[in-house]
Amino acid sequence: MSQRQLQTRMLHAGKTPAYEGGSPVNPPVVRASTVVFDNVAQQRDLRARRSGERVFTYGARGNPTGFALEDAVSELEGAYRTKLFPTGLAAIAMTLLAYLKPGDHLLMSDAVYEPARKLAESFLAPYQIRCTFFAADGSDVEDKIEPATRMIYAECPGSLVYEMCDLPRLADIAHRHDALLVCDNTWGSGCQYRPLALGADVSVMAATKYLSGHSDVMMGTVATTEAAWPALSARSDAFGMTVSPDDAYLVLRGIRSLTARLAMHEQHALRVASYLQSCPDVRSVFCPALPEHPGHDIWKRDCTGTNGLLSFEFQPQVTRAAADQWIDSLELFGLGASWGGYESLVTSADLPNARSVTDWSAHGCIVRLHIGLESPDDLIADLGQAFDAISPERSTYGISRSKA
Repeated sequence: MSQRQLQTRMLHAGKTPAYEGGSPVNPPVVRASTVVFDNVAQQRDLRARRSGERVFTYGARGNPTGFALEDAVSELEGAYRTKLFPTGLAAIAMTLLAYLKPGDHLLMSDAVYEPARKLAESFLAPYQIRCTFFAADGSDVEDKIEPATRMIYAECPGSLVYEMCDLPRLADIAHRHDALLVCDNTWGSGCQYRPLALGADVSVMAATKYLSGHSDVMMGTVATTEAAWPALSARSDAFGMTVSPDDAYLVLRGIRSLTARLAMHEQHALRVASYLQSCPDVRSVFCPALPEHPGHDIWKRDCTGTNGLLSFEFQPQVTRAAADQWIDSLELFGLGASWGGYESLVTSADLPNARSVTDWSAHGCIVRLHIGLESPDDLIADLGQAFDAISPERSTYGISRSKA
């Protein structure tokens, strides 16, 4: 036994366990802030290489568990490389900061995630970066692009009501004007939609949603082409952006079942959408997979499926108070703002305050649903009893049971 004191031995033991056997199926969680080297030459060599290569040199520069997740996301997105961020909004913010400078002009979709809109309006303006919003379908982009436009930022399908835009067309416009095309791909998850393959330079996702799949982790990802990578990498390192290896492990675990879960979400959501279309209190259902949805033809061309998200508009006679009562009457749907987990969720959508190009003030109350992995029969029955709560003279619950 070593003559060193126990206090010393406990600090130095067990760092490089030796064992015989195979490799673990899942990458192990590597927790580290400090990284030690064999000698000064190795330390200098690795630090010199880390700006262009992915090497393990310090916790804030990434860790092996995170590197494994980056590889998985790059595979999903068809990307050159991927960076991880502590939230989806942090990923959006770093994307804007990496590619825009004072004097630049940003074109942003009217259908973006609302915090992204607020970020562009409140944070970029003091740095003399102007932002103009374009129609959710991208129809007016060519009219609004300027010589100073350095980025077109799209979200497709759009947040809340899932407007489709012609991403290859936007890519052509952006590149003809020496601008980057960035796309928020949280809806597509790298499975149903692949913006980089359609011409985008950068794809942003909230891994909080479907990649994690269990509503217990916050994370964002930014995947890029090779040409777009250096600026993102340098700016992210300068800001010390990194994620916990435990969170990276959770998202890696979620990715393993991603395609299987999405297939179930799609199947369940389409059944619920069909039911909602039959309900007297529903004016319209928003889901790009529905033939009636504007942009359905683009969805068929560019996407390989849909997910658990859909929204619907109440008939005009349904008041906000009645819509709120409908939400409160649901039993299986949690009232929450996020989505992408295994559970079903509901929230009201305030389109008039979330859009500035298109006027939604004349529309009825809009509710967003995330259809989870519960039995669709049970979900439809729950929706039906909520409709009965606001229209007791009509028994939609009977309709729901017959369609379940």
